[in-house]
Amino acid sequence: MTDQPVTLYDTTLRDGTQGENITLSLADKLRIARMLDEYGMPYIEGGWPGSNPKDIEFFKAAKGMTWQTAKLAAFGSTRHRSNKAASDPNLRELIAAETPVVTIFGKSWELHVTEVLGASIEEGLEMIFDSVKFIVDEGREIVYDAEHYFDGYKDNSRFAVNTLRAAWDGGARTLVLCDTNGGTLTDELVPIIEDTRAKLEAVLDGAPGLVLGIHTHNDAELAVANSMAAVAAGVRHVQATINGYGERCGNANMVSILANLALKTQHGLVPAGGGQLDGLTELARSVAEIANQKPDDYQPYVGRSAFAHKGGVHGAAVAKVERSYQHINPTAVGNAGRLVVSELGGKANTRIRAEQLGHRLEGVDPKVLSTLIKQLESEGAAFEGAEASFELLIRRHEAGYLAPFRIVDYTCLVEQRSGRELLAEATVKVEVDGEVLHTAADGNGPVNALDAALRKALRAFYPQLDSVHLIDYKVRILDGDAATAARTRVIIDSSDGTKEWSTMGSDTNIIAASATALADSLEYVIWKSGAELRRRDERHFTTAPAGR
Repeated sequence: MTDQPVTLYDTTLRDGTQGENITLSLADKLRIARMLDEYGMPYIEGGWPGSNPKDIEFFKAAKGMTWQTAKLAAFGSTRHRSNKAASDPNLRELIAAETPVVTIFGKSWELHVTEVLGASIEEGLEMIFDSVKFIVDEGREIVYDAEHYFDGYKDNSRFAVNTLRAAWDGGARTLVLCDTNGGTLTDELVPIIEDTRAKLEAVLDGAPGLVLGIHTHNDAELAVANSMAAVAAGVRHVQATINGYGERCGNANMVSILANLALKTQHGLVPAGGGQLDGLTELARSVAEIANQKPDDYQPYVGRSAFAHKGGVHGAAVAKVERSYQHINPTAVGNAGRLVVSELGGKANTRIRAEQLGHRLEGVDPKVLSTLIKQLESEGAAFEGAEASFELLIRRHEAGYLAPFRIVDYTCLVEQRSGRELLAEATVKVEVDGEVLHTAADGNGPVNALDAALRKALRAFYPQLDSVHLIDYKVRILDGDAATAARTRVIIDSSDGTKEWSTMGSDTNIIAASATALADSLEYVIWKSGAELRRRDERHFTTAPAGR
């Protein structure tokens, strides 16, 4: 275990919100801040109070909050070149935020000083020194972010190091090296960190109390790798965002960095032990939901597919020794292993996944079921994204199962006439408990009309279906070379307000594929909810039996 622990600094609420399509309301920011604090995050960067009214309101609200573990940081820039530090509006807003920590960034790349700011080299260094000293004199802990440090170092290493010295002379002891453009390769980054430390220690009498930090972006898909390499090179302050949210291609992913450090290195960590490590998956997914982002199924450690096994060899091995194809125990981060049922899986995948879903496969041969799945998937089915259809497949092979209904036949009509809106109508003939009902319904398209007609027929028998609604409808073309004659796969996501499930259908006719997925969705919820058939003497018909 190294002597000095690695301190994690979360910037989701500031840098993360710069990601495209990510917008957090004031309430969202406060919720995420509370979650990060409860998790154990030691530093939370709340925003830039000088940049927008929402962040000013955030810091006002934060003053009334009781923080369990986190120090809240306000973020801003060094003073404007024409201002004195004490009168600079940006710096005044940082002090007014009344946070225990203030983080400011300054320019490390000569290009930005002379061509972007229009200042001289000397002015650039003075801006850093004055701004840092002003914050320190106000009694705040300061973190100094050296923006574009690696690009600046490669352009003019002497100037880049001098900017850090200016911040040090102003009173900063945590100096963060930023790969702002995200293009630095790891084998460039490490020597720059090592050389920077050596030069600072040489000119600052060993630089007692110096803490080097790292802040990386993911434009070359190296943000996490570069952060880890920086820690190995002696960096002890790491800035990142939950799920890697951030501008352009994103920031370093705090979730992966935290798990890597806690589970795969001997470094001490702040938060101790990586915080509530078994709550990491919940944290990542909760932040995604608040940010209105679909959780990334393929995200390391916390994604739904992070410990999913599809290949038959993998599934058979995991069935015997779970860790044989898993780099950690998924429960360590609050996730779970999963076997995917597909044409690539074997009977072990099928059996174990069925057991995970609560099926003991009594009287059902897993090998026969696995062979059937492979055949169906060769014809276009895909059970890995439609587990409700997989469960129904198992159920239909169990002795004594009777389907709650059967679609006898159906028709769909779509009519477009000049000057009129599109008309879609469907008729469905359904058999339930020996009775056949024939219903019709309109819709805004053939699938909607078919869904409405099917529900209309079944509602009299199973009133519980009134709560079921479609929440997503996805179509996949399976053989594009066949053009409009291609086989399609339809996946329908449904909900009853409390739970969600997915069903699938495949056919060369998109309406037929949709009808299969719709029927599976309704059969599944009837079965799972334990809905009992309403007999003839218990109901009033709202539809006419066939032939009347």
